[in-house]
Amino acid sequence: MYKFAVRYLKNTFYPVTVPETIHLEDGQMVIVRTEKGEEALKIILVSPEISQAWEKSEVKPEPLPVIRVLSQRDLQTLDDIKKEEVTSFFKCQELVRQHGLNMNLVQCRITFDRRKITFYYTAPERVDFRALLKDLTQVFTRVRIDLRHIGVRDETSILDGVGICGRPFCCSSFLRKFATINVKLAKDQGMPIAPGKISGTCGRLLCCLTYEYSNYIDAAKGMPPVGSSVMTPEGLGKVCYLQFLSGKVAVKTEDGKVKEFPKGDIEMVDADVNVEIDVQPLNTSYIVEDDINIDIKQLEDDRNSSTGNI
Repeated sequence: MYKFAVRYLKNTFYPVTVPETIHLEDGQMVIVRTEKGEEALKIILVSPEISQAWEKSEVKPEPLPVIRVLSQRDLQTLDDIKKEEVTSFFKCQELVRQHGLNMNLVQCRITFDRRKITFYYTAPERVDFRALLKDLTQVFTRVRIDLRHIGVRDETSILDGVGICGRPFCCSSFLRKFATINVKLAKDQGMPIAPGKISGTCGRLLCCLTYEYSNYIDAAKGMPPVGSSVMTPEGLGKVCYLQFLSGKVAVKTEDGKVKEFPKGDIEMVDADVNVEIDVQPLNTSYIVEDDINIDIKQLEDDRNSSTGNI
């Protein structure tokens, strides 16, 4: 059974294998061997329930071997590496600017053994960075250089932050894979089709739009479409909006009043009802607070949204 774990890429918990000669305690900093090289990570004590679940699971992160516990000298080395990452980031950023490349540098990471340096970047299109890589090899000698293209969703996941809900980003806490998201998800759930309400820090539609979508689809069964003519206990009218979870339908009657009815109390009719309702079109541009036109389709996923290349 696995007693300890570390939090690694995208805050994923990885079990660790510990040599018998090493004694570990919760919260200690250790060096583990990963596919990228030696990394300094914090040890986390795993509950017996989680350990048993890992043992039984067929799909679990590959265990990482612990090399040793960090000494005071190692902690100083780690602090130096963090400072090197900052200076290396700005050195690379300056070279990107000199070469006039259309790429946005996101982050720099250096392994604890200093054998590999990784630069993460976003770009709207493919970048020819051969000349940049040549200059980088002259600046960063005796180290393997990795220029890694990521999407805007990946960028947000590695930078961390807090969403409009007040909680840490889903992509940097528990979300492992990005689902394809389009504006229809928001429309079907009756959400306001406005960029500030349905988009995240990454500039794409909120990941959480998919979480309850299936529930809304089930709740929408038997609901009349918005704009359809219906017969209510109080006469003819047109459907203005739908309250999916409560199972109610808002209808504007011929006298101009709007009232909600249980979906079982109304019936669709084939009649021309003289009632005007405001139905906002979906595929259009919207005005945000700074008076800039935004095409709502730009918030949907594209090939630059996520790459899984972290």
